[in-house]
Amino acid sequence: MKNLISKIAAFGIAAGIALSASSAFAAGGPINKPREVDWSFSGPFGKWDLGQLQRGYKVYAENCSSCHSIELLSFRNLQEIGFSEAEVKAIAAEFEVTDGPNADGEMFERAAVPADRIPGPYANTAEAAALNNGAAPPDFSLLAKARAPERGFPTFVFDIFTTYAENGSDYIYSLLTGYQEAPEGVEISDGTHYNPYFIAGNALAMAAPLDDGSVDYDDGTESTLDQHAKDVTAFMTWAAEPYLIERKQMGFKVIIFLLILSVLLYLSKKQVFASMKKD
Repeated sequence: MKNLISKIAAFGIAAGIALSASSAFAAGGPINKPREVDWSFSGPFGKWDLGQLQRGYKVYAENCSSCHSIELLSFRNLQEIGFSEAEVKAIAAEFEVTDGPNADGEMFERAAVPADRIPGPYANTAEAAALNNGAAPPDFSLLAKARAPERGFPTFVFDIFTTYAENGSDYIYSLLTGYQEAPEGVEISDGTHYNPYFIAGNALAMAAPLDDGSVDYDDGTESTLDQHAKDVTAFMTWAAEPYLIERKQMGFKVIIFLLILSVLLYLSKKQVFASMKKD
């Protein structure tokens, strides 16, 4: 009985700590929780929508690349989302990269090739900060993983069983579509823009980067803010974790294996103890 009471007390303490942490996060986190989106890559049986990823790259290239880099991605990686080798070469040829040194010991500029990393808009972080009021725009390579708000207790417990891991994606989508006028009585700093989904406050320096008609899609998809936000978010999620689908599939196989193994061990235990009773 004492052990049971001790366990209940320990659980209560752990729950209290988790709830306190959740409350603390809520106090310093976004005003509104990110909206949950039905992504194609959600759940244990999710898959990438290659058409969406290609549209997402187009949104990034035409609207985001002027401020944000994606330096961990090479041009050849774009073949993984359905671009042909010829298309990748054509995309790379539009960029110039620094190479060298040459025979004279000097660096030089050349047209990019598929093996090159996709160059960012700035030479270095210091230049990026200097041109953006002291704050360098974040790189997009891992942003979908880095900007994943904690969901707190007890939500994260249910996430384990539902395999929910799209909090970073939901956050980015909500942020891109969440710009609005500041409510009456709410003051924000000059040069900032109100967004109740922003993780670090109620306003951020970046103005709304997307709007209806921002990108003309080659496949005829309707050009809306909602569509742009979903597409570029999916692309950023893939860039941050290209093997997400393979990891989920492997995890599902491991769970099935463990379930079968548990059944076999239970049956083996019954068989062993049954023979011992007969003796």
